[in-house]
Amino acid sequence: MKIIVPMAGRGSRLRPHTLTVPKPLIPVAGQPIVHRLVKDIVKVLDQPIEEIAFILGDPAFFGEDVVDSLKELAKSLGAEAAIYRQDQPLGTGHAIMCAKESLSGPAVIAYADTLIRADFNLDPTADAVIWVKQVERPEAYGVVKLNDNREIVELVEKPKDFVSDLAVIGIYYFKDVNVLKQELQHVLDNNIINGGEYQINDGIKGMMAKGNVFKTGEVEEWMDCGNKAVTVETNTRMLGFLQADGLEQMVASSVSLENSNIIEPCFIGENVILKNATIGPNVSIGNNCTITDATIKNSLVQTHSTIKNANLDAAMIGNHVQYDGNFKTVSIGDYSVLE
Repeated sequence: MKIIVPMAGRGSRLRPHTLTVPKPLIPVAGQPIVHRLVKDIVKVLDQPIEEIAFILGDPAFFGEDVVDSLKELAKSLGAEAAIYRQDQPLGTGHAIMCAKESLSGPAVIAYADTLIRADFNLDPTADAVIWVKQVERPEAYGVVKLNDNREIVELVEKPKDFVSDLAVIGIYYFKDVNVLKQELQHVLDNNIINGGEYQINDGIKGMMAKGNVFKTGEVEEWMDCGNKAVTVETNTRMLGFLQADGLEQMVASSVSLENSNIIEPCFIGENVILKNATIGPNVSIGNNCTITDATIKNSLVQTHSTIKNANLDAAMIGNHVQYDGNFKTVSIGDYSVLE
């Protein structure tokens, strides 16, 4: 089994955080989004993974530190890492074809801006599986249309009339991903473009037209990380799941507490110093942060940041930030928000 992970996009909706860190590497509940996603997929598949192929963008942004972290992730899961580059943002189908050397045999394709919770077995009668989530407003999503045998017969983008309430979440399984490769090559060769880009859906439609059987895999939870508000919400939900699982140490033993209180669930990384602070619930704090005279809840703080004199709720703070709530002068860069 292989896992193919397109992650070349820079994540403009999550600025300013993604100006310096690729969105898939933004930490949620103490781990980068892509790390949690790949680990959860491996857990659902429950079978050996031989290779994880990552499709990255510009090397100036997705540099060697990113490559090293992804290779270490693959190694930790008993797999080899393959690194590919998408040099132009030409769509999901184009991104997948940038990894054409890895497109053979059984594979899962997963876009690295979402997190899931799922527990199911892949249908052995299916040529492919599209993972979906039941949603309340299907008109806002791409959805699948099913026949009487619960097979997917059509993909419909933001339907005006009701088709189904099963939204496509961007994770796919192919019994032989080479079949998708052939259809996407046809898409590229014939310049089949939708929305100005080459889309995976056009490759899937080609497979359906040739009789390949598509089934659904329904996830229990689907958590987006598209912008700041939903990323903070996703962090809250993930912390709750991790606390219920009880499998991860969520507060590092190196945390220094001085007249401070932690209200669970929280993730607090290594060498964090808390002085006269109340942290939580639903807060993630990265390594080497110092927080003084502050109350923080429902928030994300990345690494090496110093926060004092603060009362924060639903906040998202990046790396190497100096924040003093009693500020008199400010130096704020592009895309910053103070509310």
